[in-house]
Amino acid sequence: MTPAATSTDLDLPAPESLARGDFDIVIRRLADDLAFGSDTSRLVGSGLEYASSRPYIPGDSVRLLNWRLTARTGKPFVREYEALKRTVVYLFVDTSASMSVASTARSKHDLAVWIASAIGLVAQRRMSPVAIVSGGEREIPLVPSLSRSELWQAIEPLRTRGVDEQTTLGAQLRRVAQRATRASVMFILSDLHDPDAIPAIRHAAQKHDCSVIHLVDPVETKPLRAGFFRGREAETGRRFVGTSSTVLGEVEVVRDELLRSGADYLRLDTDKPFIPALRHHLGSRGGLARGRG
Repeated sequence: MTPAATSTDLDLPAPESLARGDFDIVIRRLADDLAFGSDTSRLVGSGLEYASSRPYIPGDSVRLLNWRLTARTGKPFVREYEALKRTVVYLFVDTSASMSVASTARSKHDLAVWIASAIGLVAQRRMSPVAIVSGGEREIPLVPSLSRSELWQAIEPLRTRGVDEQTTLGAQLRRVAQRATRASVMFILSDLHDPDAIPAIRHAAQKHDCSVIHLVDPVETKPLRAGFFRGREAETGRRFVGTSSTVLGEVEVVRDELLRSGADYLRLDTDKPFIPALRHHLGSRGGLARGRG
């Protein structure tokens, strides 16, 4: 079966295993699947935004009158508008070491790359500039763009797994949230092993529309049943001793913390189909953006 003819998303191979052309074909099909039947109006961003008011000049349309300011001052004022800038979509792709550790054929890293690429393409089709941000140590130009080729160029360095890569997710979130002058849409695709990730998301969600796609390997949610063992956290190098009842992840706790912070949350398991759940998640948000701020 060729990559372009996969029957379900569980059949998707590792992104790094595909030639550039095959990778592009799969992404286009994934984008079509995610966009099917969803509202297309929320990311377009066309229209007008109120800028300020000025004194009325003969010839101004009465429809532009600022009635509240006119009543308060006793002098006629009209509203002035500026073109509404398009909503920028930032896609944070965690490429750190723990994302590449997998107990299933598809790793969390693979899933993050597929989803980020597809959401990025959908957003660009709806005329929202897209910027890819690495949550690991890889350097990617942070330039929101409507260019398809620039999207592929940003994704390309992320396609390969990084088994020794440190996490920078929290730091990158804080940097972009501070740099973005307007309210933006931020998708965070990660296993959230960075201790600073949740505090950084909480901070970003105060201004921006944040959606966390929590990627989970089955081994992180079930007792390991391995007796006593010594373990090491992939990014931090922290060593610990576990038992047969040890569960590596606290998914429910993470979900509750993120929802309290004002971020949207979706958990995706690497051993389950992701398109139906992701499509429902995007649709329940009113498209890819809710229009905050």
